[in-house]
Amino acid sequence: MSTYAMTIPLASKPFHEQREIYESLRSWGYEELWSSEVDGSDAFTPLVVASQCVPELKLGTAIVSSFSRGPATLAMQAASLAALAPGRFSLGIGSSSNVIVENWNAIEFARPYQRTRDVVRFLRAALSGERIVAEYESFTITGFRLAVVPERPPEILVAALREGMLKLAGREADGAILNWLSPADAAKIVPVVGPGKKIVARVFVCPSSDASLVRKLARRSIAAYLNVPVYAEFHRWLGRTKQLSGMWEAWAQGDRQAALSEISDEVVDDLIVHGTPDQCRERINEYFQAGVDVAAIAILPYGVDEIEAARLVAPAMSAKR
Repeated sequence: MSTYAMTIPLASKPFHEQREIYESLRSWGYEELWSSEVDGSDAFTPLVVASQCVPELKLGTAIVSSFSRGPATLAMQAASLAALAPGRFSLGIGSSSNVIVENWNAIEFARPYQRTRDVVRFLRAALSGERIVAEYESFTITGFRLAVVPERPPEILVAALREGMLKLAGREADGAILNWLSPADAAKIVPVVGPGKKIVARVFVCPSSDASLVRKLARRSIAAYLNVPVYAEFHRWLGRTKQLSGMWEAWAQGDRQAALSEISDEVVDDLIVHGTPDQCRERINEYFQAGVDVAAIAILPYGVDEIEAARLVAPAMSAKR
C-alpha cells in the first residue's frame, strides 16, 4: 500500500473555510487526512469536519497524547468519531513529550511507555463495549463502560520513536506512526514494528527550488523538535549523534543561533523533502520503498503557498505528466 495523505488543518485559511480545502485535497488524489495536535487545533475537530464533507477519505489522529486526556474521555472521543466515519477512522496515540505534557498541560510526564501501553489496552476493551474494572500499571479504572459503542471500532496505532515503543506498536496495536525521519531511517525502523502492521509516517515537504531558503527556515523547525529530549534520544538511536552533537551543546548553553548554524545541509536534506514537485514525489516514493504505507505529508510553507504546494506534490499531478 502506498497512500498519499495530508496533515490537516492547513494553516493558511481560517478553520471555518477548511471544508473547501478538504474537497480539493480529495480531487488531487489524497486518500487520507491525518490531524496533528501540538499548539494549534485539537486532533479531533478537523476530522469531525472532514468526516462530513469528504466521506470518501480515511481519517486519523497523529497524534493524541496518552497523557493529556483521561482514558474514558479519550475513549468517548474516539468512539464518537468512529461513529461519524464508520470504518474510516484510525486513532493514533502516543506519549508525546515532556514539553507538551508537563510544560503545557501541567501533567507529570512519568513512565510514558507504561502509560501508552495501558491506554492502548484500556481502549481495546472500552471500544468493544466492555465494562472495565481494572488496575493497570499506570492507572486504575473502576466501572467505566461506553454508552455508545461504535459499529466498527477504530484501528489503534502507536506513535513510536525507539525500540521499546516500536515493539509495543507491533505487539499490541495495529501499527505505528513515525515522525522526523528519513527514508533510510524508515527502512531501519519498519522491521522493528514487525510484519503485517500499518506504518504511517509524517513527511515534511516544501516544493521549492530555493534550497537556501528552505534549509535556512527548516533549521528552525529541526532545532525546535530535535532538542526535545524524546526526539534527541531518537536521533541518537538512529545514529546522528555526531551530526547533531554541536546543535545539542549550543542549545543547552542557550545559544540558539549557534545551534542553528550547527545543523548541516545534510541533516536538513535527510529530514525535509524539498525541490521541484517531481523531485518531492520521487523522495516521498523512497518512504514507500522503505516500508511506509501512508505518507502523511505536512506542508512547510517556506516561500510557497501552502495550498498550492499541496496541489503541486499531489499524486494526481504526477499522473497528468
